[in-house]
Amino acid sequence: MCGIVGYIGHRDAYPIVLKGLQRLEYRGYDSAGIALFNEGELKLCKTKGKVSDLKEKMENSLELSGNVGIGHTRWATHGEPNDVNSHPHYSNSGDLVIIHNGIIENYDSLKKELKTRGYTFKSETDTEVLVNLIEDVKLKENVKLGKAVQIALNQTIGAYAIAVFDKNKPDEIVVARLGSPLAIGVGEDEFFVASDASPFIEFTNNAIYLEDGEMAVVRLHKGVKIRKIKDDALVDPYVHELQMNLEQIEKGGYEHFMLKEIYEQPSAISDTYRGRMLPDRGIIRMAGVDDNIERIAHARRILIVACGTSWHAGLVAEYIFEDLARIPVEVEYASEFRYRNPIISENDVVIAISQSGETADTMAAIKLAKEKGAFVFGVCNVVGSSISRETHAGAYTHAGPEIGVASTKAFTTQITVLTLMALKLAKHKGTISNSDFRFHLQELERIPEKVKQALNSDEHIRGIADIYKNATNCLYLGRGFNFPVALEGALKLKEISYIHAEGYPAAEMKHGPIALIDEQMPVVVIATKKGHYEKVVSNIQEIKSRKGKIIAVVTDGDIEVRELADHVIEVPETMESLTPLLTTIPLQLLSYHIAVMLGKNVDQPRNLAKSVTVE
Repeated sequence: MCGIVGYIGHRDAYPIVLKGLQRLEYRGYDSAGIALFNEGELKLCKTKGKVSDLKEKMENSLELSGNVGIGHTRWATHGEPNDVNSHPHYSNSGDLVIIHNGIIENYDSLKKELKTRGYTFKSETDTEVLVNLIEDVKLKENVKLGKAVQIALNQTIGAYAIAVFDKNKPDEIVVARLGSPLAIGVGEDEFFVASDASPFIEFTNNAIYLEDGEMAVVRLHKGVKIRKIKDDALVDPYVHELQMNLEQIEKGGYEHFMLKEIYEQPSAISDTYRGRMLPDRGIIRMAGVDDNIERIAHARRILIVACGTSWHAGLVAEYIFEDLARIPVEVEYASEFRYRNPIISENDVVIAISQSGETADTMAAIKLAKEKGAFVFGVCNVVGSSISRETHAGAYTHAGPEIGVASTKAFTTQITVLTLMALKLAKHKGTISNSDFRFHLQELERIPEKVKQALNSDEHIRGIADIYKNATNCLYLGRGFNFPVALEGALKLKEISYIHAEGYPAAEMKHGPIALIDEQMPVVVIATKKGHYEKVVSNIQEIKSRKGKIIAVVTDGDIEVRELADHVIEVPETMESLTPLLTTIPLQLLSYHIAVMLGKNVDQPRNLAKSVTVE
């Protein structure tokens, strides 16, 4: 879950690596470090804390020149966040320096073996073990750095993206990946290395994405040579042209990335269906579905695997697929799926959902499903990501970069893609009439404008947040299509404000959670006119009779719930299956404003990272 950056070329490395770390800080931010090479000397600075702390420490203590540099921002796995455990790590000789994202699972046995050969260790990390293993192989086998990295990695078990530098070979950086993403930016007489393309987007739009089990020697004036780690086979590099631009990864005048991304949802949703949906002609075009329509439409069942917010999008999709396409759907936590010996057949279709396209648990679920013969369809946001390459087919969301750790626009764009997919299958199977199909498309086309209307409640929601910012617990209730939205609303509050919150199907409240309700308990209820409205009103009355504080998300013009609730937030009316795209908006804003009022770091909440690349 860490971020790695490297540069080798003709520019000063420090500002490039530092800016890159700032852009990758969403991947981890409990410690950071940079190593710079200049005129035969390797200088290293690292610290507990954020990249801003590292910047202050470096500029007060180091000469910052040099045309080679590597940097790291950490989400701790082995060893607590402190200066010693921070990356980069030296080998015992001081010749090699490494940065690492991932986990070396057999580090303990390797460490014991290295100790018998005289190696000593300053940190508690698996990474320091790896760099010393590479040095040991290099010396013992009398090989170059690239070969030493390859031999060492064949002795390790786990996941990694690494960059290794040898001060005796100042014209190259050796990189490798297994289970963690790694991109190589290719410029004019310069190269960049990073966990994703954001650190080098202003310098080049050409990138090579290493595949699992590949390593590369990045050499000045000689280009990039890629080999398979397992058998040393040469791989022809494929250079991708990046679609990202610099404006997309800046805040654009907003106080936080999260707020910017909440407000980007109207354009993100329209960008996601643009070119795929032609409402006037009654057409949906999705190449990944079109090319495999028979396989998907005749699936015995659809299995959706995902984690976190993507899992909630999958729960919404379960309702949509079963309602429209009449295909049985099961939604699984990817983190549990592979460990319970699931029953998967060749007649199953597995849909894997991930914002980053790098989620380790989801990647593992994909590999298991493919081994069992299932057809795997990916839904992710990042072009060229691991999941997009590992699946048989798929569809990108077009949310643009999502930097805030608490996901917002990824959720609504995932639902948009999955809705298009369900509608296309329903049309193909004949489970929806032509008139209903066209009506769905027309209503989906109106959603971005309706999201804008929902965002107009921002100031009203801020006032509600001010009243409940000191609550210690909160319940979220919804039914049908909006039950997953209740789960997502509770997750958002937990993630960024650290207030305990739970989401439930509204009908389940009286089967236990109702015992918690008193005058101190705020209860957020999604009570739109479409879908079980009368039942939800009854649930609200049960809360009211026990003096719970009710915050209700209702359809414009609602009267009945307004008379019962303490606070009402209105969203525009739409068809029931599309209400999650609107009802989630006020819940995102409510969590955001509460967290800001409590002084929390909204974009980088404690203990979390954006891209979870370890299991």
